[in-house]
Amino acid sequence: MTKSPAEHSDIELYAMLRLGKPISEQAFAELYARYSPRIFAYCRRILGDYDRAQDAFQDTFVKFFNSAQQEREMSNVPAYLLRIARNLCLNMQRGQKGHVSLEEYHLPLHSDMSHDKKELLDLITKAMEQLPADYKEAFILREYEGLSYQEIAELTESSLPTVKIRIFRAKQKIREILAPYVADLSQH
Repeated sequence: MTKSPAEHSDIELYAMLRLGKPISEQAFAELYARYSPRIFAYCRRILGDYDRAQDAFQDTFVKFFNSAQQEREMSNVPAYLLRIARNLCLNMQRGQKGHVSLEEYHLPLHSDMSHDKKELLDLITKAMEQLPADYKEAFILREYEGLSYQEIAELTESSLPTVKIRIFRAKQKIREILAPYVADLSQH
């Protein structure tokens, strides 16, 4: 490696994963540094449990590294990592309904936060828990991961209109659940 790992593109680093130690270790460390926070946050939001999210997160990077050994063509490393994480999370979710706390959504809770704000955050969390899994996933990918509708469609292997409907309905459901609270706030 003549350049530092940070100077390489994702695709160059992915190709370097096949080159053996120490180059592959440096390339992996750089890709891990770039994407591990995002992938872990996704797993945690989807699974709602720290330990299960940690398992899915670790398995994601193991599968990612192993995939590089198969000389596959790579065009979008973050999307590929999200796809692996998504598949692992979906497999872990089958047959299990997880409870998601406020912390899972990285909403800041401070001791000086007003009771009303804490209550609102609790309502948002409860609203998210009530969403069907496909609505919740689309909403998280859009609002928390910042993916475009097209990227979500590709990742979830859904049509673009389906993704738009899922996100619209997720927002609509959250608004419905929050409406009484917002109305109460406006009266005070």
